[in-house]
Amino acid sequence: MKKIKNSRMLRVLFARKSVVICTIILLVMIFMAIFAPLLSPYDPIKTDLMHTLEGPSWAHWLGTDGTGRDLLTRLMYGGRISFIVGFVSVFVAGIIGMLLGLLAGMAKGVVDNVIMRIMDAMMSIPMIVLALFLGALFGKGLGNICLAISICMIPGYARVTRGQVLTVRNSDYVTAGYLCGGSTIRNTFRHIFPNCISVNIVMMSLSLGGAILCEASLSYLGMGINPPTPTWGSMVSEGYSKLATHPILAIMPGVCIMLVVLCFSIVGDAMRDALDPKLRGTMGEIRKKKTRWLRAAKKLVTEPYKAAAKGTEAAAGTVPGTAGSNDAGGSGTD
Repeated sequence: MKKIKNSRMLRVLFARKSVVICTIILLVMIFMAIFAPLLSPYDPIKTDLMHTLEGPSWAHWLGTDGTGRDLLTRLMYGGRISFIVGFVSVFVAGIIGMLLGLLAGMAKGVVDNVIMRIMDAMMSIPMIVLALFLGALFGKGLGNICLAISICMIPGYARVTRGQVLTVRNSDYVTAGYLCGGSTIRNTFRHIFPNCISVNIVMMSLSLGGAILCEASLSYLGMGINPPTPTWGSMVSEGYSKLATHPILAIMPGVCIMLVVLCFSIVGDAMRDALDPKLRGTMGEIRKKKTRWLRAAKKLVTEPYKAAAKGTEAAAGTVPGTAGSNDAGGSGTD
């Protein structure tokens, strides 16, 4: 049964071609980020003032930047930092936010009010302003930036999880769990928490781009990763000053960020369909209905043409037959 369930989830997950394409793109980008030292012979930090601002060539496929560093190499190494910041900050924020949302939704009363008012206060502050404050408080560095961005993202997960808990906690199967002798903690993590995961997975996939963009903003303002360590965000800010003469320096990192955000969004939506029990059970019915609708539409469109073609053939067949019979009758009379 478990194998059947897993195979059904995979079928739903990769039912659309766009999901397969986005998954391949993400895997390729992650592979390039992990194995960057093996794929590129250049150092992403070492400068080469003899080859500054060169265009694309066989030696440098995307050209070089203002200090002679290979752009493709910096993109691959920058993907490491960007993926680390995105995954770590979103994961930490998701775990803490979901736990706070579960606690607020199940406890209610004073605990709920205190947690939600703190979350509301944090959400009232723009994310970049709060990240700047936390970055100045914690200091520069990869770990501190991940922590600052994580704290900024916690309120969103807490509010979403609390809403799901309030929706699910009065369901029949949760009540049945209590009647069977299950404790509050057991019912929370066995029946309520699994129904909150799919929504948070979609939110995590959408938050990855926001985390990467927040890191880029902090790097641009001097509060992020220290240069010359390459990140996609810092590369965009560095290339912005040369946008008129060498647009590729800013466009390529921007394209990488755009692709990552778009691909994670599409894959996250497909994961929601695969993980949600309600949607997973109806995906087959939806495809069957879609097939029936397509067949009905095709029949509706093609039937008039078929009827007209049959009428034309019948009319064309009657005229020669009539003429032939008249000729035969005439010859017989003669």
